[in-house]
Amino acid sequence: QLQLVESGGGLVQAGGSLTLSCVASGYATEYYGIGWFRQSPGKEREGVASISGKGDVTDYVDSVKGRFTISRDNSKNTVYLQMNNLKPEDTATYSCAHSRTWFPTAAPPFTYFTSWGRGTLVTVSS
Repeated sequence: QLQLVESGGGLVQAGGSLTLSCVASGYATEYYGIGWFRQSPGKEREGVASISGKGDVTDYVDSVKGRFTISRDNSKNTVYLQMNNLKPEDTATYSCAHSRTWFPTAAPPFTYFTSWGRGTLVTVSS
């Protein structure tokens, strides 16, 4: 099981950009798929983006396709979420999680994650 710590949230105007980081620690971090999730008050947690352990396969929820990009640098044990053209409805606490088992060559489905970090708050003003 990995430990995950997120950073990079903040306040941004609509149309702006932010990059979130998720630093993983533990054994064989590069073999686990990593996913970004978000949750706003009164709503269920939603999967936003996921990436394979090797970093060559990604998946996105439809609402962020073309605006968000997930990537990873395994030499730094870090997964990024580049968010462009942010909208007020993107406001949420964003957290990362790892796949339940090794997932080196495919992006795990959003139902196959565990061990979420504490999250980082993203607020998009209109």
